[in-house]
Amino acid sequence: MKIAAAKESSALEARVALVPDTVKKFVAAGISVSIEAGAGLKAGIADAAYELAGAAIAKTAAEAYKGADIVLCVDTPDEAGIANIPEGSILIGMMNPLDPKTSFVALNKRSIHAYAMELLPRISRAQSMDVLSSQSNLAGYRAVIEAVSATTKTIPMMMTAAGTIPPAKALVLGAGVAGLQAIATAKRLGAVVSAFDVRAVVKEQVMSLGAKFVEVEASADAETSGGYAKEMDDDYKRRQAEALAAVIKTQDIIISTALIPGKPAPELITSDMVKSMKAGSVIVDLAAANGGNCKLTKADDVVVTDNGVTIIGYTNMPSRAASDASPLYARNLQTFVLTLMFDKETKTLKVMSDDELIKGTLVTKGGAVVHPALAR
Repeated sequence: MKIAAAKESSALEARVALVPDTVKKFVAAGISVSIEAGAGLKAGIADAAYELAGAAIAKTAAEAYKGADIVLCVDTPDEAGIANIPEGSILIGMMNPLDPKTSFVALNKRSIHAYAMELLPRISRAQSMDVLSSQSNLAGYRAVIEAVSATTKTIPMMMTAAGTIPPAKALVLGAGVAGLQAIATAKRLGAVVSAFDVRAVVKEQVMSLGAKFVEVEASADAETSGGYAKEMDDDYKRRQAEALAAVIKTQDIIISTALIPGKPAPELITSDMVKSMKAGSVIVDLAAANGGNCKLTKADDVVVTDNGVTIIGYTNMPSRAASDASPLYARNLQTFVLTLMFDKETKTLKVMSDDELIKGTLVTKGGAVVHPALAR
């Protein structure tokens, strides 16, 4: 059995799907590993480290993929990259499958069995394979670091002979994995933190981290069975906007993380709200790739408004912490492969086709899209 990885197609992607530690685990299990030269450089991993771990270094992606049973990626390769993947082999990575603009045509032309890790069922035994959680954690942390770097305000309270500097005020919108990490990071840096989420059930988690919960009462359950936020009705959105407008104008930093799977990001910060903010304030919009939670967000751009508010719209925040994001992601994939696709006795590929984790992530097979949620 052979596993391979190559350089990522996207210029914005610094992460890599294989790291020396996971190479060692695969090799120890009796699996051969090949990786394209330079694939880990943006994440701070030299080819020599892969060689030392037991991987073969290939000059090109085509050479790395040759004879591979499984190809690991961070993002789906572009068409040229897919053309190098062996027909009928397995591709595992993040594929943005719920975006209507995502195409599986190139994968189907080569009858590739593609597994989208974003679709992994959120059950307890899948936690060690949950790429969304591992990457969102770093995104929440990094968002605060980006905000602190951009603001002209000091974060903790400081008492000096010349006077006392009050602590920065930070608001986190969305208390999922990224949001909770953003709260924790902002608190560690000394900010006074508030947080909002449509799901009242997260109030306890928010408060346990030392943040104030901005609550808007809802008449219906705001959480899906998978633990995600639901889209709310118009009356709730009106009351939500009123509550947020009152809080936003007092904040120095806002980290927005609100997403609804398969839909554009909800607009939580209007143009008028931005106008009400103080000069020097910063918004980091982690929903930028899905349209943004802020009306004025521009994907992969930094906007400074006329009233001096900085809006950061980086669409791939985990990539900005690639040296740590890569090992976490690679371990997620390693666990997925060794648990669900490998026969330890024969040391051969053996996909557990009836397992709910396999069924939940399989997107394409035999030249067709097979996931029930992706019928288009």
